[in-house]
Amino acid sequence: MSQSNGRDTGHGLSEVRHRGAVTLRRRALPTSTADERLLDSRGRADWKTRDAWRALRILSEFVEGFDTLADLPSAVSVFGSARSKPDSPECQLAEQVGAALARAGYAVITGGGPGVMEAANRGASEAGGLSVGLGIELPFEQGLNEWVDLAIDFRYFFARKTMFVKYAQAFVVLPGGFGTMDELFEALTLVQTGKVTRFPVVLMGTDYWRGLLYWLRDTMAADGKIGPVDLELICLTDDVDAAVRHIVEAEAQLSAEQEAVREEAVARTAADQRAAADERREG
Repeated sequence: MSQSNGRDTGHGLSEVRHRGAVTLRRRALPTSTADERLLDSRGRADWKTRDAWRALRILSEFVEGFDTLADLPSAVSVFGSARSKPDSPECQLAEQVGAALARAGYAVITGGGPGVMEAANRGASEAGGLSVGLGIELPFEQGLNEWVDLAIDFRYFFARKTMFVKYAQAFVVLPGGFGTMDELFEALTLVQTGKVTRFPVVLMGTDYWRGLLYWLRDTMAADGKIGPVDLELICLTDDVDAAVRHIVEAEAQLSAEQEAVREEAVARTAADQRAAADERREG
């Protein structure tokens, strides 16, 4: 993935992007992103020759992500706007959330950019926790914020989004734009359809999200497009302690349920073995 180090300063220093061992400057800088080139239907003529190779690049992003993040401790993904100013209420809240999650033993995963992401990474890092950034190639370069301890740069949104879900025990979603909404509704869809086990989704910034929740309840649920129980997938709060407690309790409940399932399976296996032994003796 690319990372910008600077722009033209009048002394010959131009924008620089790094892709692994490759350095790009001036005319070598790409005019489009990897996602754009993959999804642009106008390039149909070259699909047979190029997309097979793109598949290997996509595979490499999954391998890199899985290999790098496999040893993460329990983690929470935190989302929010890259456009938020450092002194905005959502950035202040994100920094508090990042710190509280770190103190509770969670690594904090963000998109690694500025705004809310940087605030959450900073809170986690200053509280002694592990701060993770999953960057993405964009037409307008953001770069990784300085509070990220462990970083991966992605070309493809779908590979990056898999890592956000696979290596997190919960999502905390602060005010944001289309990207934040995308992550929010993907998480809700995965939980609703049973593609992931119970996965807490916490919305922070009640004034910001209240209108959306009213619409989900009064329009979407009222029209039968979702069930009333689906609204219970979302926890809305401005209380940092309540948000972290909700995540911790959900993880503990899931662990207890999984342990109960394991114990039931062990007991059932033991009963089957006793029954088989009894049949052999009687035979």
